[in-house]
Formats: sequence, structure tokens, C-alpha cells
Amino acid sequence: MDTPATNIPDYSVSDLAGAIRRTLEGAFGRVRVRGEITEMKRYPSGHTYLSLKDEDAKIEAVIWKTALRNIGTMPENGVEMIATGRISTYADRSKYQLVIERLEYAGEGALLARIEALRKRLLAEGLFEDARKKPIPRLPAVIGVVTSEKGAVIQDIRTTIARRFPRRILLWPVPVQGQGAAEQIAAAIRGFDAIPVGSRVPRPDVIIVARGGGSLEDLMAFNEEVVLRAVAACSIPLISAVGHETDTTLIDYASDRRAPTPTAAAELAVPARADMAAALAQTGARLVQAVAGGLNQARLRLLRAERGLPDVPARLAASRQRLDDVGGRLPRALTGLLGARRQALAGLRVPHPREGILARRAAVQGLALRLGAAWARQRDRRGAAPALARLSPAPVLALVRQRRAVLDGLSARLESASYQSVLARGFALVRDADGHAVTAAARVTPGQALRLAFADGEVRVQADGAAPRRKAGAQGQGELL
Repeated sequence: MDTPATNIPDYSVSDLAGAIRRTLEGAFGRVRVRGEITEMKRYPSGHTYLSLKDEDAKIEAVIWKTALRNIGTMPENGVEMIATGRISTYADRSKYQLVIERLEYAGEGALLARIEALRKRLLAEGLFEDARKKPIPRLPAVIGVVTSEKGAVIQDIRTTIARRFPRRILLWPVPVQGQGAAEQIAAAIRGFDAIPVGSRVPRPDVIIVARGGGSLEDLMAFNEEVVLRAVAACSIPLISAVGHETDTTLIDYASDRRAPTPTAAAELAVPARADMAAALAQTGARLVQAVAGGLNQARLRLLRAERGLPDVPARLAASRQRLDDVGGRLPRALTGLLGARRQALAGLRVPHPREGILARRAAVQGLALRLGAAWARQRDRRGAAPALARLSPAPVLALVRQRRAVLDGLSARLESASYQSVLARGFALVRDADGHAVTAAARVTPGQALRLAFADGEVRVQADGAAPRRKAGAQGQGELL
């Protein structure tokens, strides 16, 4: 059977797919599509596949790996963005797709929402806490700067540091915007922190991360999570100076200090030498004044204490004079004391024991006579003669005899202890001219006048010039011969 004639041309599948592709690409050319990123997935080949959707439709899209370096902003699921590219088709699955060449956030609202979400997440992790912030050194020796080597930022920092207090500056050049800028900034911060102490490359004492002003999209590199985590992990104190005074990025929350401008960051990093010199001079003057005031107060206290103290030199002079007076009177006082004692001893007379015994015996005999007379008188009294006649004096006489026996015993003991009995045995008592007993031969000087007392009298002698001799066997005791 013959095929019916028709004016509709026949297309192969490939021809039709190519025609549709050419039609779409020719009709639309480059387009800007606004929508929310969803279903984003990066394949090992380096290509990224995603979808853009709104409330009513969805379109699939692809980012070739060759376009990633110029994409501007990396896509994120759930973020509303504007994609610029070409409409094309994928013939194998009979679908059309958007080949994305550039991405940007859909207005500041979406961008700020992304920044705020990241801020809240990192805040919940404690990345922005004040306890993590480190103090800025007073006078750093080396200052590390992370910024672009081109532009006015590095020049402003150099000029300010040279004007205030010249210090060494170590620059780590990085791009401050565009694709990959955040990764390079984070790598620079980690690189400064990894420099060991004492190496050939000096380790910075403080780091300044700086950039000039720009739009919110231009400053997005300093809102990336990779930069914020590098700043939080850095052990070197870090100052952020991104944008102008009104610009605020998330790096300001993670850094140890925020400066409104790069110039202000340089002023925070180093003090003004003139101000330090003036402060040092003022502190020195205050210190000198304080020391002088303290010395004056101490001097006044000493003067007041001196008024309350006695006149020590005058008291010493008076005591010295009193000592001289007493020293001059002392020999005369000793001589007078010895004379008075000698006179007192000369007036004393020690009775001989025999005299005492005779006196006691006479007293006893007198008592016996008085007792006999008393008994006689009692017998002669009238009316009492018979009674008295019956009394006998025998007990009284016995008591008298007993007392006489005791007295005789004491007399014998006293006689035995008396030196008179010793003299009676042939010994002599040696005395000096003043009547003091001489008990040692060593005390006798040649020519000294002596008195020798015997039992029946006393004779006066004079020692010859010979040295005293000691008896054989005598230990330390001498006897004058």
C-alpha cells in the first residue's frame, strides 16, 4: 500500500531534539532567572547540578566545572538567588535546563537572611563569646596584615604605623572579594598562626584583616564560615577592619577587636609614641612627687618623734658625770667602811668559856642558898610548922642535882670546844697587829708584826725575811715555824 501524501516533514529524534535546542537558545539567549536553590548536588566530575523553583514552577540547572571559578557566589540550598546563563536542552532525557554562568543573591534581603542564619548558628556554638577573645599586646614587634597588596588599604596601614610607632609589617596578600577569596583569607590567617616562634620568618604579635568599603556582595568573603572559624581558631590576637564604619560583617563578631576602618585598626595595633612619651614623663613626674611627698611625711614623723624623745646626749653626760663622782668617792667609802667595822669589832669582847661556867655555877649556888633559906623561913612560920615539918626537901634537892649534872655536861662540852683548851695543849693563836687571826702562812709578809696568844699570856713577835716553809704532807695548808 502506498503511504498517503502529507505536507508535514519527517524528523528523526535527534533532528527534533536539535531543532528544539536551537529554538530555545535562539529565542531566549542569555537570561536571568530568579528562584530558590534546591536539590543541589556536586558530582565527582566537578559539575554541579541543581534546581531553581518558586511557588508555581521549577527548572533544572547545571554549572559546568569550567564556570565555577567565575560563578561569583557558591550556591546553597534554600537561598534565593539570581542565576545568569543560557537555556539549553538535555536530549537524552528530553528536558530543558539552565546552564548557569554566574550566581548572585536575590537582593540584600536574601543575603542578610543567609548571614543572620549563619550568625545565629555560630553564636549558639559559642564562637562569638567574649571569653574567647584575647587582649591586644601593648607594643607588638611584628604586625601581620591580611589584605590585597594593591589598593589604598595597605598603604594607609603602613603610613599610620610609621607615623605612630614604626613596627615591622608582614603582609600576606589575598583577594578580598570574588570566588575563592574566603578560602584564601582563611588560609592566610592559618598560615600566620602556624609560623613557629624563633623561625626565620617572624611570627606576628597581632594580625590585621582589612578591606576597603564596598557593597554587601563585595564584603561576602568576610561573612563566610571558613573565615570565621579560622579567626576563632587563631591563637594570635586579631583585629578586623572590613569596610567603612557603618559596615558590619561576621568577622567583626569573631575577631578579638573590631576597627571601623583600616586606619583605625593600625591605631589600635600600635600606640602613639608621642603619647607614650608624654604619659611616661607624666608618670615619672608623679612618681617623683609621690616619693618626695612620702619622704617629707616621714621626715615630719621623725621630727615629731624626736620632740617626744629625751635628750639622750645630755642624759649620757649626766650619767657619765655621776659615774665619775661615784668612782672618786668609792675608795674613800671603802676605807671608811673598813675603819668603822674595825672599830666595832675592837669594842667587842668575847668572854672566856670558864667565865661563863663560873658565872652559871655561882648562880646555881646562890639559888641553892636562897632555896635553903626559904625552907627555913617556911618552917619557922606560925601555924604552918607541923605541915612544913612533914614536907621533905629531897625532891627539890634531886632536881637541883639533876640540873647541876646537865650543867656540868654542857660545861665539859664547852670546855672541849674552847680554843683555850687547845692553847693549854701547847698550841698558839697567831694574830696580826689589828687582832685578826692569821690562818695561813702565805698571808704573813716578811717583817710583819704578829701577836702570839698562849694559854697563860700573849707575846709580840716579828716575822723574819725567810719564805714560809710548809710541813711535809700538808696539802695547801701552811704552818708558821
